[in-house]
Amino acid sequence: MLPVITLIGRPNVGKSTLFNRLTRTRDALVADFPGLTRDRQYGIGRIGPRPYVIVDTGGIGSAAEGVEALMERQVQRAVEEADHLLFLVDTRDGCTPEDIDIAQRLRRLGKPITLVVNKSDTMDPTLAVTDFHRLGLGDPWAASATQGLGIRGLIDHVFEQLPEGTDEDAAQNEDDRIKVAVVGRPNAGKSTLINRLLGEERQVTFDSPGTTRDSIFIPFERPGHDQRYTLIDTAGLRRRARVHDPIEKFSVIKTLQAIEEANVIILVIDAHEGIGEQDATLAGHIIESGRALVVAINKWDGLDPDARNRVRDQFARKLAFLDFAKLHRVSALYGSGVGHVLDDVDLAYANATRDLSTPELTRLLEAAVMEHQPPLVHGRRIKLRYAHQGGRNPPIIVIHGNQTDVVPETYKRYLINRFRKELDLLGTPLRLEFKSGSNPYQGKRNTLTARQIAKKQRLKRFTERKK
Repeated sequence: MLPVITLIGRPNVGKSTLFNRLTRTRDALVADFPGLTRDRQYGIGRIGPRPYVIVDTGGIGSAAEGVEALMERQVQRAVEEADHLLFLVDTRDGCTPEDIDIAQRLRRLGKPITLVVNKSDTMDPTLAVTDFHRLGLGDPWAASATQGLGIRGLIDHVFEQLPEGTDEDAAQNEDDRIKVAVVGRPNAGKSTLINRLLGEERQVTFDSPGTTRDSIFIPFERPGHDQRYTLIDTAGLRRRARVHDPIEKFSVIKTLQAIEEANVIILVIDAHEGIGEQDATLAGHIIESGRALVVAINKWDGLDPDARNRVRDQFARKLAFLDFAKLHRVSALYGSGVGHVLDDVDLAYANATRDLSTPELTRLLEAAVMEHQPPLVHGRRIKLRYAHQGGRNPPIIVIHGNQTDVVPETYKRYLINRFRKELDLLGTPLRLEFKSGSNPYQGKRNTLTARQIAKKQRLKRFTERKK
């Protein structure tokens, strides 16, 4: 296993900035706003002698109620998993009573700790760390996560205290993982669904919209299955007119980026709220991005029969274009209906990445054209000759023929439905691309011979005499 290094400290001391620096990514949302990080964020450290797991956590504060208490529970679990702790403090604030309280709690754990005095780029390192010797955690390490000063030396110092013989091969290639993004409106139950799939309280869940602010990547392996996953918990998406907080705007961007990075999307819909415009808009964006899709209507257990029929009617009217996606009616809180969601995620991913043979696609195209011919355009019939695969995830079928640039949308939908039905492509959008063969004589004029020119002139004189 890779060594686990956990970042802890008060809010707004630079933990997420250091996480991004060590992973060489921008996975953690960063802003000059205390308490922005709420969930544990895992990444692979890229700075240092060998790979390691780096864990970003929410800030530890004095409040112990509401969502802050849940955040602190997440920090405690991250500390329990750690092989080494990086305790971050802010040199600009000096040694605060909260820092002293955290230091006392950490000393009881008996884990290796390095005290990191962050934001030390504007001060002499010796002066920057002077005030923090009173914490009794050894020699403080001056660093700047924003500027990268002292970071490489810090990680080398940490590895000197870690046990030898760490298996570097444990940093397996992430390409064999299915990236599954869980998206939906605020308070639809996305984090609760992820916790249910994981079988632990991995994400902070609270009865308030906007609890999740960042996109959290969670490696996951199902017991008894070889397939590995990366679950991505995302912030809820609302209509643009209702997004006023700058932090929420960045959360929306991170969610849209997570959709682009994912292989499969689980669209979570709140059955109590019904299916609204935002659900339809989000579903349309998922299809435009070409991602495979599984739909989960959450909080189904609390509906009476009339409300269930109303949700079914809304789905049929507003989300009829999702007829290719598998639909699950679930209760993430109690676990009913959740068991087969990942099975359909596997199916959707398999269909999205299938290899489609050219002879089979051409045969299906010929059968579709034979049953329903393309329309006439300017008195000429559109001819579709053969088809082949042009891409995966989503599957792209390239069709060659004549006048393909004027194929009507209705006929394209007919072909998509025909291919999807014959190939059994459930769970994934399907795209068609049309290509027409080039006319070698287009734009060229026929050069007449002397005999043809003379004949043309005789015909012209004959026509003039007749007039």
